[in-house]
Amino acid sequence: MSTSLGLVMSRIRVEEKLLMKALEKRAITFERIDDGRVNFDLRTRRAPWDTVIDRSLSFGRALATMRILESQGVNCINSAKVIATCGDKIATQAVLERAGIRCPATRVAFTPQAALDAVEELGYPVVVKPTVGSWGRLVARLNDRHAAEAVLEDRATLGGWTHQVFYLQELIDKPGRDIRLFVVDGQAICAIYRYSDHWITNTARGASAANCPVDDGLRQIARDTAAAIGGVILSVDIVETRDGERLVLEVNHNTEFRNSIETTGVDIPGRIVDAIVAKREIALSC
Repeated sequence: MSTSLGLVMSRIRVEEKLLMKALEKRAITFERIDDGRVNFDLRTRRAPWDTVIDRSLSFGRALATMRILESQGVNCINSAKVIATCGDKIATQAVLERAGIRCPATRVAFTPQAALDAVEELGYPVVVKPTVGSWGRLVARLNDRHAAEAVLEDRATLGGWTHQVFYLQELIDKPGRDIRLFVVDGQAICAIYRYSDHWITNTARGASAANCPVDDGLRQIARDTAAAIGGVILSVDIVETRDGERLVLEVNHNTEFRNSIETTGVDIPGRIVDAIVAKREIALSC
């Protein structure tokens, strides 16, 4: 088998170290590709890698890199299409809703007044999120009309054009936690609860993690989401209502998992690498 496997990254986090260790354990030769140093010749017809794994911290860099490499015949994990869908909350939810996957009630508007009308339709409290972003940054809770008017005006005045696309979502009265579900090659491999006293339950914002048993319902969400979005490695953020309904909040194409390995007892980087090896073998045999 060719040893031209590439691992694209912005910097080496714990996750990238664990993936590289898993590759080395399986005696798979790979090349680290620093997306801050590399440049691509668009006239090149064949890249030096047969398969590339995206681990870039930048949505824009990842999307551009995978589009270029796919045009040069590279098997990209995840693909540019998957990255484009997961990296934009509107694109993600449009695909999920079309597939019949339940999400919180959401409105999209393009002016502060239209956004305020949408908030009033949804009913307070409402969450406003950037369409592109992670780690709970620039996510705001609008408890009343005064807060809504202030936040929406700030976004319209101070933000770039992406912040003037108002993504507004009902705030789910969740039981102090949400779920992150890890999906590899369409299968749920493990999940964690993320607990917090704050209404934002990202671990990057201080939430604590505990193992979440993977039941049939989560397995179905994993299969349905993977079928709708595509991709080899995904994580799905899920919120539970007080009556037990599960709604999908986001789908991540470049998930962090460092705090979930010991919590779940699952070798997440090993499972990821095994899936990549299998997909690579299929691609090389075609």
